[in-house]
Amino acid sequence: MEIRIVPISEGEKKAKYTDESQLGFGRIFTDYMLLVEWKAGQGWVDARIKKYEPFQIDPAALVLHYAQEIFEGLKAYKWEDGTIALFRPEMNARRFNHSAERLCMPEIPEELFVKGIEQLVALESAWVPGSEGTSLYIRPAMIAVEPHVGIKPSDHYYFYVILSPVGAYYAAGFNPVKIMVEDKYVRATPGGTGEAKTGGNYASSLKAGLEAKKKGYDQVLWLDGVHKRYIEEVGSMNMFFAYGDTIVTAPLEGSILRGITRDSVITIAKSLGLKVEERKIDVNELMQDLKSGKVTEAFGSGTAAVVTPVGTLCYADETVQVGNGGVGKHTQKLYDTLTGIQTGKIEDKFGWITKVK
Repeated sequence: MEIRIVPISEGEKKAKYTDESQLGFGRIFTDYMLLVEWKAGQGWVDARIKKYEPFQIDPAALVLHYAQEIFEGLKAYKWEDGTIALFRPEMNARRFNHSAERLCMPEIPEELFVKGIEQLVALESAWVPGSEGTSLYIRPAMIAVEPHVGIKPSDHYYFYVILSPVGAYYAAGFNPVKIMVEDKYVRATPGGTGEAKTGGNYASSLKAGLEAKKKGYDQVLWLDGVHKRYIEEVGSMNMFFAYGDTIVTAPLEGSILRGITRDSVITIAKSLGLKVEERKIDVNELMQDLKSGKVTEAFGSGTAAVVTPVGTLCYADETVQVGNGGVGKHTQKLYDTLTGIQTGKIEDKFGWITKVK
């Protein structure tokens, strides 16, 4: 499908940021967006890159009432030589369609997803920051816009992509965070929407996250929704624990998001000679292993924060330190390697980089 560009005038363009150290995360948006529509009986139609502006949708739009909505997150990086690179966009396309299938939404052709993002980022290349720790965050999303107050798949959808120049996800940057294990609320259960990237999963996590922050913690570590016993995700990230040279993470069994950064971390860890185990992690055993020193490091992984070290963990009002409370050697190496590939400082031996032309 051809993607047409609807140009905007210089007077319509926004004032660009001047200080990359003050970008924050997800508050500034570029001039253009990608928009493609899906209509029953027609399929995907009218792909265009147009002015970033509010949608005008009907108050009865299905997304507003029954939450037919999915999204993705990926980044573009500006290398020292000026190259702009995307990291594994085809994986985001596949996960996006996995989410779409779960929520009875139309799948978008992978080529349209990737090429649309490439063209949009190329057009907005001046917005890609180049300072250490910065990137252009890319948010593809799909929403149901048919006006109908009735529970059914929509006959009309918007697929769109917006761009946001960002700094570090956590204000403290790459430093250990404090995590509280949530033993009251649950994020997802097998057979639910836990492995789909849909907004309802995140809305339902807010209450636990706010309560954890009131107690001085940065994020919530979720337990499984059936037994409230096995480790699942931390906040919006996948969770890893290092037992010396063995990296352990929870298996993908339907309630955990198939993290692209998770997959990248596992691949890099194996390439570095580390052993990786995907298995259930009992929270009670984990606490004992932390106290005994068997667990030497802990970290989360996700698109926004990449790799985030964990310094302390609290469960059932008992707080334990992870290792020496600092950044572990494997955590540091994995972070350095992954960000090095993303920013062009380390050779990409895995074929993960797509250069924007």
